[in-house]
Amino acid sequence: MSNEGKRSQIPIRPDWLATCHEEALDPAQKIIDAHHHLFDRPGWRYLLDDLLLDIGNGHDIRATVYVQGRAMLRTDGPEITRPVGETEFANGVAAMSASGRYGDVRVCAGIVGFADLFLGNAVRPVLEAHLGAAGAYGDDPGRFRGIRHIAVWDPDPAMVNPAYQPTEDMLDSDAFRAGFSHLAPLGLSFDAWLLFHQIPRLVRLARAFPETKIVLDHCGGIAGIGAYAGKQDEVFSVWTSGISDLAKCQNVMVKLGGLGLGLSGFGLEHQPVAPSSAQLAETWRPYIETVVGAFGTDRCMFESNFPMDKGSYGYTNGWNAMKRLAGNFSQDEKDDLFWRSAARFYRLCLTEGMDIGKKTKAGT
Repeated sequence: MSNEGKRSQIPIRPDWLATCHEEALDPAQKIIDAHHHLFDRPGWRYLLDDLLLDIGNGHDIRATVYVQGRAMLRTDGPEITRPVGETEFANGVAAMSASGRYGDVRVCAGIVGFADLFLGNAVRPVLEAHLGAAGAYGDDPGRFRGIRHIAVWDPDPAMVNPAYQPTEDMLDSDAFRAGFSHLAPLGLSFDAWLLFHQIPRLVRLARAFPETKIVLDHCGGIAGIGAYAGKQDEVFSVWTSGISDLAKCQNVMVKLGGLGLGLSGFGLEHQPVAPSSAQLAETWRPYIETVVGAFGTDRCMFESNFPMDKGSYGYTNGWNAMKRLAGNFSQDEKDDLFWRSAARFYRLCLTEGMDIGKKTKAGT
């Protein structure tokens, strides 16, 4: 495994994950996995076959959204266009999946890539290159849906993935915002990945660009390691305040997941037996209920964040936990959380039996 994100990445142990096997709950519930990665790094490979093994255990996964992870970057050409290689890679996987030879699921139906928004106006041709690489042509938008430019910053540099070097004021800077201004005109959204104490900066960005669709990844960066170890209540208070303010921005949605990252500090990986879905649900409940209470089901979407969360729990158990957390919701609200919000936000082509229904405030 590479050193990227080492502090928050928990090693995957298949034997440990096998100590708690569950059958899929409510297998008829349709799902769009709103956030996952694929890559082939030294010591760590997670490609289409690996994802299909995880999703093929009983849950009705209809489609997935591929999110930027520095995979398959070009090694030649201008530096600013090298991230387009990741979109080419993800679109190739999507084409394989769309052939039907790998089952009914449409993997990488939506693609979120990277472009350096600090380029300002110069980022426009890079964004257009991403669109073209994912099949945009004429009235066909292709599969490219947005940009993730990671903003995770903390006074403790050990909390930050060394592959990314954002500045503290990144989201407020004129250069970044100049690049950000090109997203909405091209129909592109922004995936925001940052830490809980940075949410006020995202609030300011969302208010400055109300026409740009934004989704907050991984419940908003709950931290429970490093300087935040043992400060769960303090972190929760700061995070809750930020979530409440962010919910007032009608162009913002939230991905419910990412709580299996070592960053969260729950320590489930230290148990002799992998966690059950019931234990996961109880661990995640305060965070999931807070976000859904603030945003509503039509502005929230569940995500697996695999394989990054796989060090803490198995794919089947994770979705079972989400189904437990949604147990008291109506079927319409469940459909929001499990697929409809993701379908609207990322403008996915829906599969048979999935009716888009009512419209979200942040949707199109």
